Amino acid sequence: MTLSSRWKHIFAVIALLVVTGTLASVIAIIAADRAVTHAAAGKLYDVVENTPPRKVGLVLGARPDNRFFNRRIEAAAALYHAGKVSWLLVSGDNSRADYDEPTAMAEALNRHGVPAAAIFCDYAGFSTLDSVVRAREVFKENRIMVISQAFHNERAIFLAQHYGIDAIGFNAEDPAFRHTQYTLLRERFARVRALLDARLLRREPHFLGPQVAIGPKDAPRGCNIYTPQP
Repeated sequence: MTLSSRWKHIFAVIALLVVTGTLASVIAIIAADRAVTHAAAGKLYDVVENTPPRKVGLVLGARPDNRFFNRRIEAAAALYHAGKVSWLLVSGDNSRADYDEPTAMAEALNRHGVPAAAIFCDYAGFSTLDSVVRAREVFKENRIMVISQAFHNERAIFLAQHYGIDAIGFNAEDPAFRHTQYTLLRERFARVRALLDARLLRREPHFLGPQVAIGPKDAPRGCNIYTPQP
């Protein structure tokens, strides 16, 4: 085999690997999307009045400067004031001292009229899986209402089903499409990760810890909430 033909062979092999890898990725994305969408069928709600009540609403974390954040807070507050949830568990990332999603969420809810005593904070909700599974393992809640945008709720419900949790979702309003394109693209890959975590790896949360019963006995629990003065 000449040097030229050898390089042609190498390039052909590389091209085949690239095509095969791309095809496998596309198949994985489609399969994960279908599995997640199917799991959430009939379990998502968009109108507060039509939403079945649950004791606890799990509000999934987002960056406080993110457009998704405000809409999740507004949805959670509306559900609380309508009596659809009695308690709100705000779960997000507090892995650094200078970054605290749960406290920001609790403060925002407080400004929307949700009393501090009705809010519990989960500071180790580093991922959707962590937030969902910790709701059961740490906060002892096996029937929850997940509060986030629809695409996020679908994935959370898929994870909940695979970890033995009865979950429904309330869909917070989506920001304008021009602000969501990157997030929706990233969601395709997040669903593949969820499929692998739940069905193959059976991944557990990064941290568990002492159990906390959500209810009047332990409220408020660890939420550093700003209360506006009259």
